[in-house]
Amino acid sequence: MSAPRQFTTRAGRRLSFSPIGFGSAPLGNYLRAMSEEECDATLQSAWNSGIRYYDTAPFYGLGLSEMRVGRLLSRQTRASFTLSSKVGRLLEPCAPEEVNGYFFVNTPQVRFVYDYSYDGVMRSHEASLKRLGVDRIDILFVHDVDALVHGSRESAEARLRELIDLGGWRALSELRSSGAVDAIGAGVNEWEPCARMLELLDPDLFLLAGRYTLLEQQPLQTLFPECQRRQVGVVIGGPFNSGILAGKDTYNYAAAPAEVVAKVRRMQDLCAEYGVSLHNAALQFVLAHPVVVSVIPGGQTVAETLANVEALQPRIPREFWEELKSRGLLDSQAPTP
Repeated sequence: MSAPRQFTTRAGRRLSFSPIGFGSAPLGNYLRAMSEEECDATLQSAWNSGIRYYDTAPFYGLGLSEMRVGRLLSRQTRASFTLSSKVGRLLEPCAPEEVNGYFFVNTPQVRFVYDYSYDGVMRSHEASLKRLGVDRIDILFVHDVDALVHGSRESAEARLRELIDLGGWRALSELRSSGAVDAIGAGVNEWEPCARMLELLDPDLFLLAGRYTLLEQQPLQTLFPECQRRQVGVVIGGPFNSGILAGKDTYNYAAAPAEVVAKVRRMQDLCAEYGVSLHNAALQFVLAHPVVVSVIPGGQTVAETLANVEALQPRIPREFWEELKSRGLLDSQAPTP
């Protein structure tokens, strides 16, 4: 693993990120049930490989991910890792037919309810600490105030207004100013809510999933310049666009459209010409932008986790990146390794 990346928050606190972080959504039983032994092995392999940034959320497996990540991290010296979780959903007991785990299976018998209020944020933070079994979470992201989750841009804006008008952001700001957490921001699947938060609020970091990848670079002209101006960092989630850049046929958690499949095939052809792994290129590419502090691919197995860590080692020829741009497969202004 290459050297950690340092980031200074608005409060002047220093956070350290391993370039490859661990995105723990898959450990919430994403699409398949996992044994506790399998989860422990995956997480231990991440730690042994030098991963020191871990991201989780109440939504991931309706608490399973936080409990599983916490089992590893609670055994480590607290200063040796950076941990983020999320607010915006509270978990409450429910009848079996009310469990709303979506693509997470074999979850606890709870359901989530959206709550972006002051009390909801404070309760979410406390509940996450208990599930994780740690005394501190470094970063809290507001989860999913985006149109992909809430159905429309108007609905996403309404959730953002709830966060502001009902005191959720005030709660996050108080946690930051008191030192209970070091940084606050948003974890979303679209760049537009991040841009709105920069207009209205004072975030430290964003976790942006799937919108800055080898396939998509719209934030280059929209979000990232303002992040650089405001010294706001970005964690990149979903660097494989939910699978299509890692040898699977899914894009945005659904079957990949024909035009996406065609573009990826052109990339694969170019990779074959240069002897480059598309998987490795996808991870190395996002880390080349100066606002990016870490990338969290998410690994469900030991093999996937090790492959993500090892992806940073092979040198990719400069000519490969130039050819991607010349063929119109990559934004001409995108920073490359």
